[in-house]
Amino acid sequence: MEQHELQELVERISLESFNKPFRHQAVFNNRLRTTGGRYLLSSHNLEFNPKQYEAFGLEELIKIIKHELVHYHLHLEGRGYRHQDEDFKQLLAAVGGSRYCQTIPGTRNRQHRVYEYQCTSCKAVFVRKRKMDTKRYVCGACRGKIKWIKTTKLYS
Repeated sequence: MEQHELQELVERISLESFNKPFRHQAVFNNRLRTTGGRYLLSSHNLEFNPKQYEAFGLEELIKIIKHELVHYHLHLEGRGYRHQDEDFKQLLAAVGGSRYCQTIPGTRNRQHRVYEYQCTSCKAVFVRKRKMDTKRYVCGACRGKIKWIKTTKLYS
């Protein structure tokens, strides 16, 4: 689907489901990874994840468009546009938008590293998701020096 086709689809859904025009930009954003789409508060534009369309088709994309249009119209009206707001929940149910997008196959099986460090004095072990500079930090318990033990690769 091309950008202009997406724009036309969003404008059509806005008129059919909300009886209000969509007057801003709707674009595909390839950098979105964990979400189906997003509403930008400052510009009022909508961005959509093209991988959702490729993986699940037009029907799922329409549900995501409705979800983002709920944010859009409620925000412009000055009503509760956030996920926890009652206005949002009611309008989303009324138009048939999806609350959550589906997980794209293959995105959860990514490789992660875990770094293990140990205090040379008290032998306390520290597990970190990010690498740390052992020259800059000391043990929080005894102020001893910290040394790197091992790096483990995990799949989640």
